[in-house]
Amino acid sequence: MIRREQTDGAAAAEGAQLGTIDWLLLLTAAGVWGSSFLFMDVALRVEHPGLVAWLRPALGLCFLAVVPGAWRPVDRSDLPTIGLLGLLWMAIPLTMFPLAQTWIDSSIAGMMNSGMPIMTLMAGAAFFGVRTHRLQVAGVMAGMVGILMVGLPTAIGGGSGGSGTGVLGVLLVVVAISCYGIAANIAGPLQRRYGSPAVLVRVLMVATVATLPWGIVGLADSDFAWSAAGSNLAVGIGGTGVAYVAAATLIGRVGPVRMSSVTYLVPIVAAVLGVVVLDEVLGIWEVAGLATLMVGAWMTTRTGTPAATD
Repeated sequence: MIRREQTDGAAAAEGAQLGTIDWLLLLTAAGVWGSSFLFMDVALRVEHPGLVAWLRPALGLCFLAVVPGAWRPVDRSDLPTIGLLGLLWMAIPLTMFPLAQTWIDSSIAGMMNSGMPIMTLMAGAAFFGVRTHRLQVAGVMAGMVGILMVGLPTAIGGGSGGSGTGVLGVLLVVVAISCYGIAANIAGPLQRRYGSPAVLVRVLMVATVATLPWGIVGLADSDFAWSAAGSNLAVGIGGTGVAYVAAATLIGRVGPVRMSSVTYLVPIVAAVLGVVVLDEVLGIWEVAGLATLMVGAWMTTRTGTPAATD
């Protein structure tokens, strides 16, 4: 019954056209998330990744707590699912990205984030009964090639922490976007049932508690700087508050796969800021890989006649 509700609800949402409000939500989430990789890089110069990982959901929770509709009641039967979302949508990815960025450039992390539509479609087809067609399957294949093209030069060249750290950083980003892909499929029905703020405020509560031990460890190994404090606010309130509200609302309006098209813009913002502001260098393989990845992501969000049904 739950599987049928998820499939039917997602199918109706995926068929909706993007309107003006949807485009505004899309651009807001993309701009804030794209710049979050830059802000994390700035914060990580004086802060431990554990502190950065905890402050994101904690500050996001402060923002969500005052958003209208945040404390709308939800059924007790849905609380375990919301708890799972707290881990998959927030706690795990928000821990993985700061760790990864201690070893790889912010532009690489942001570019690889554009693999989210591929992971969303793969998770939807594997676990949630989402029907796919040939173009989407081809998009998954192209997207995987693009992820390899973006990540391999960093993995082979080694990260900033020495031999092997580049591989670890790339793998952590893959774990993060895989969690996002699963979470996007789970979140859709809940957003449509209760509204985005009511789900997100509870998800952030779970993530804040889950990352608290890591945050305490990080606090003991961090220094204070106004630049880091400002970056934490930008990433926490902006990236984990404003942008997640925009993205979660978009999931409820147009479905998880089409919402994940926000990642077409996120890597462009992240790459431009990384190169222009942080003086990071991108090679031809990374740029070509990003183009391949984005083509694959675009293909996965197209609608058409399913190749197979369950």
